[in-house]
Amino acid sequence: MKRLSKVNLDDPLPKDEALRRLEAAQERLLRLRLTLGGQIGGEAAKLGPPLCVVFEGWDASGKGGSIKRLVDHLDPRHVRVSQFAAPTFDEKRHHFLWRFWPVLPGWGGMAVLDRSWYGRVLVERVEGFATEEQWSRAYDEITEFERTLAAEGMVIVKFWMHISSKEQLRRFRSRQDDPLRSWKLTDEDWRNREKRPAYKRAVEDMLARTDHPAGPWHVIPGDDKPTARALVVEAVCAAVEEALLRHDLRLPG
Repeated sequence: MKRLSKVNLDDPLPKDEALRRLEAAQERLLRLRLTLGGQIGGEAAKLGPPLCVVFEGWDASGKGGSIKRLVDHLDPRHVRVSQFAAPTFDEKRHHFLWRFWPVLPGWGGMAVLDRSWYGRVLVERVEGFATEEQWSRAYDEITEFERTLAAEGMVIVKFWMHISSKEQLRRFRSRQDDPLRSWKLTDEDWRNREKRPAYKRAVEDMLARTDHPAGPWHVIPGDDKPTARALVVEAVCAAVEEALLRHDLRLPG
C-alpha cells in the first residue's frame, strides 16, 4: 500500500544529478515515443500501444512543471495534453467517466491528463459534489474502466505528486508575491488547503483502492522539483519499455 506517510520528502537528488537524469530520460522518451508512433524502425515499423499519463496531486505540487518536462522533447503533433476542471452542466448529465473518452489516445498515440477521473473520489468527495453512494462506487468503476483500457493495450501511468504542507505554503506565498504568477493562486486553493486532512484521507483511500497491475500509482516526492521531474520522466520511460517488450516490439537503441 502506497501510504503518504511513508514517502520520504527529505532526500532529494543532488541538483546536478537530477538535471542529468532528467535530460537522459527526456532523450530516451523521445526515442520511445517515436517507436510507439511507428515513426522509426523503417518499413517494418508498427504502431505501439497507446500511452496515457495521468497526473494528480496537491495544489502547487508541480504537476504543470513535470508535464512541461515530460513533453518538452516531443513533437507536439505526437502528444496531446488535456486539462480537466469541474464538469460543465452538460457533462454532469452523463456518467462521470463520459467526458474523458474523447481525449484518450489510440494505438500509436499519447495523451497526458492534468487532473482526471479521480476528481470523483477527491474533490467531489471532499466538497460534497458527489453523494457518498456515488463516490463510494466510483473506486470499482474507475478500476474496471482502467482495466478495460489496459485489456485493449493501453499503457496507463498514474502519478500522485506529493508535497508537504510546509512546502505547499511556501509555494503559495511565492506565487502570491509574484505578479506574473499570482493568477495561479485562487481563493479555492486556500480553501482546499484548510481541508488538507480531509483531502489526505481521500488520497489515502484512492491509492489503496485504485492501485492495480493495469494502472499502478507512482507517488512522487515533490518538495524538490528537479528530483520530482526526473523521477516522473524515468517512470514513464520504464512503463513504455516494459510495454514494448510485452508487445514484442523492438526497443530503440
